[in-house]
Amino acid sequence: MNQFRALSFFILIVVATACSNNSDTATMSQPSHPIAIALHGGAGNIEKMNLSEEDKGRYLFVMDSALQIGYTVLQNGGTSTDAVEKVICALEDCPLFNAGKGAVFSHEGRNEMDAAIMNGSDLECGAVAGVRHVKNPIHGARTVMEQSKHILLYGAGAEEFLKKKNVEMVDTSYFYTTKRWEQLQKALEKNTNGLDHDENSGDNKYGTVGCVALDINGNLCAGTSTGGTVNKRYNRIGDSPLIGAGTYADNNTCAISCTGKGEDFMRLVAAHDISSQMKYKGLSLYDAINNTIQVSLKSIEGRGGCIGLDKAGNVVFSFTTSGMFRAGIDGKGAKTLSIY
Repeated sequence: MNQFRALSFFILIVVATACSNNSDTATMSQPSHPIAIALHGGAGNIEKMNLSEEDKGRYLFVMDSALQIGYTVLQNGGTSTDAVEKVICALEDCPLFNAGKGAVFSHEGRNEMDAAIMNGSDLECGAVAGVRHVKNPIHGARTVMEQSKHILLYGAGAEEFLKKKNVEMVDTSYFYTTKRWEQLQKALEKNTNGLDHDENSGDNKYGTVGCVALDINGNLCAGTSTGGTVNKRYNRIGDSPLIGAGTYADNNTCAISCTGKGEDFMRLVAAHDISSQMKYKGLSLYDAINNTIQVSLKSIEGRGGCIGLDKAGNVVFSFTTSGMFRAGIDGKGAKTLSIY
């Protein structure tokens, strides 16, 4: 009987040990990456906007709300792609920003919108440019990424494809806002009076939105959406929908979304430049962004900034202008919510 009890006790110990080992193995196999997210609502000479305290509160509230939407997706185990799309959709639906509902008007009085999204896990990406009826251009960009063999689709052709994929379309009147229309009228008046007009000056260039996210599986994603610049002509396209210029993501380095004068970021291929410095020179996200924004961009008198996120959950904001609408939660849970 004593031998039987001893054997039974031994078996229990073996089973318990095995269960414990299996439990440890299961725990070790689960993803342990931190989650992080950051967004921007454009960079520019924000001081010239003369924001009232009430206006500042509105911007901060919308950014914080959008940030929480994306962070909740990540907390629930959602993908970085889902988080980025949902955040940007929320900002596109808000007329405060130059994207979607709040897009600026071109010289001809049209809203011509651009957007891009990129996954860091496989470098898959999609973009749309010059669309006029797509309610949420970032959703259009993701549809191009996931449901076509192309990367960038433009104008009527892009909308024809997106209609076939049941992407929501709206009448152009949906994008009309009095504020943006008045901005165009002021720009046109300056041109009519024979005055030189820089379409990117003053408060005309702010509001482009972007988001970068890191999910629990360690996958990065970046997205950007914009209405371009006030009074733009000839179907001008900026950096936002151009992979590597205004938008880029690679799990091995970082996720980047840029905002500002698009031509400056196109010249530098800024988003990819940051990634390349990390990949080939071994620089940190902070140092790489500093080199691109505070050195290279300034050297060509460029205006704007970017948000960046690396695979460790570090978040970096950098800009050469007087401010950038921005918010983020890094891998340690530290939160940023700021304008200037």
